[in-house]
Amino acid sequence: MKKIVIVLLLCCFGIQQSNGQKKIYVSDKFETLSKDHKIIAILPFQTTLNLKSKDKTYTKAQIQELEEREGVAVQGALESYFLNRKRKKKLKIEFQDINTTNRLLRKADVTAEDMDIYSPQELCKILKVDAVISGSLTSRLVLSKDIDTSFDLITYLKGKSDYGKIIIKLSDKTTGKLLWRYEKTINRKSGKNTQNIISRMMRKASRKFPYEEKR
Repeated sequence: MKKIVIVLLLCCFGIQQSNGQKKIYVSDKFETLSKDHKIIAILPFQTTLNLKSKDKTYTKAQIQELEEREGVAVQGALESYFLNRKRKKKLKIEFQDINTTNRLLRKADVTAEDMDIYSPQELCKILKVDAVISGSLTSRLVLSKDIDTSFDLITYLKGKSDYGKIIIKLSDKTTGKLLWRYEKTINRKSGKNTQNIISRMMRKASRKFPYEEKR
C-alpha cells in the first residue's frame, strides 16, 4: 500500500512539474519594432532573497550584498548562454559586454536597487543599445552556489519543492514596449546553480527567442 501511495505522489509530482511552470510571450509587433536592432545589453537582475537558516542569521547588509551578487550571476549566465548561441551563428544580433554595461550603469549612478525607476528607453540611451534584457529573480536559496537537486518527498509534501521564480524581459529602445517575456518557476529539476539553471531554461525557450535565426 505504501508503495502505491508513493508512486501516485511521484506521478502527481511529475504532472505538477510539467504544467504551469514556464510562460513565454512574444509581441505580435516584434518584427516591426526590432528590424533595426543590432546590439542588446543584458542588465543585472533585480533579486529578492528570502533566506531562512537554522544555522545562520543574515543581516540586512548581507542580504543586500547577496542579492546584488545573485543579480550579476544571472546577468553573467545569460551572457554566456547568448554568446555561445552567437558562436554557433544562431542569433542575428550582438550583445554588449556586461562589464561595459555595468560600468556605464555605475557612471550614470544607476544601481540594481533603483533600476526599475528607469524606463527601457532611458536605460537604452545610457547604454547606447537598441534593446535591453532585464528581469527579476526571487529565491529562498543562493543559486550561484551548488544546491542539492535530489528529490525529497518530505520537502515536496510540505509544498517547498519550488524555491523561486525567474522572469526575463526584452524591451525596445524607441517605444519601451515589451517584446519578449519568459517566466519560469525554479525547482530541484531546474539545475544545481545559476549557470546550469539559465542554460537549461534558455535551451527550452530558444525556439521562442525572436532573434533566433530561422532555418
